Amino acid sequence: MGLLDRFRRVAPGRGRVSRGRSPEAAYLADWVRTHTGVEGFVEPKTTVTDVTVVLVAADGEWTRRIVGERGARRLARDLRIPVYDVGKTGYPQRMRDYDARRRIERKHAIERELGED
Repeated sequence: MGLLDRFRRVAPGRGRVSRGRSPEAAYLADWVRTHTGVEGFVEPKTTVTDVTVVLVAADGEWTRRIVGERGARRLARDLRIPVYDVGKTGYPQRMRDYDARRRIERKHAIERELGED
């Protein structure tokens, strides 16, 4: 089942879910729209989760969503972003740099809070 297939399922007692109106599809489209240089990195299925995609912006900010087997490619087509297999390319350095900056920022924020007491 692909990402958009999940959005088209009919829930019991409800009408058809519009793919463009689902909260998940809207979130992903909005995330791509509000960030520059977004690329997708497909992560393989694990025993815990289905296939996931990590969207990474030019500044390294990222978000992860479960998309299913075909969903990542469909996502790339619909959102017009490049998508890579993380098993072949690895994660981009800018993503790791972003996480490192965030850890430093959180540490400094905690130190400021403790210093004000």
